[in-house]
Amino acid sequence: MSINQIDMLLCSMANYLNQHLKIKNRDDVLMIGIHTGGVWVAERLHSLLNLSTPLGQLNIAFYRDDFSHIGLHPHVKPSTLPLEVENRHIILVDDVLHTGRTIRAALNEIFDYGRPASVTLAVLVERNGRELPIQPDVIGCSLCLENGKHIKLHGPDPLCLEIRGTA
Repeated sequence: MSINQIDMLLCSMANYLNQHLKIKNRDDVLMIGIHTGGVWVAERLHSLLNLSTPLGQLNIAFYRDDFSHIGLHPHVKPSTLPLEVENRHIILVDDVLHTGRTIRAALNEIFDYGRPASVTLAVLVERNGRELPIQPDVIGCSLCLENGKHIKLHGPDPLCLEIRGTA
């Protein structure tokens, strides 16, 4: 997917989010990106929406349900939530929604910080293969990939989506 196509998806997502926030009367939201690709997407959306609150970042490494199988990455960075989540409207952003396990881990971590008033899920790419009942509110695009195919966001500048098979 080209840089221009990704930029168009991000603009479309920002427009939809802007309308969603107006309809719900939410003007003081906290946007949180999931490390790494979700943060890159969140940075772009945060800028396009001209949000006044700082951007939060989640590193869900300790919350993954496959932690015992894959171990800890040697360069795990802590999460950064610049504001309290208690009773706050949150926009959670990730690059690719596939099985739903990353979002589940992110929600677990967010709730460890407090109980948000609401969580709106925005993803650049939604793909087939869901294992948990997680549904995004804002989607850049949906892809149906064959088993064994994966999609990866490279970045941060420029953002580039790559579809590849298992090697």
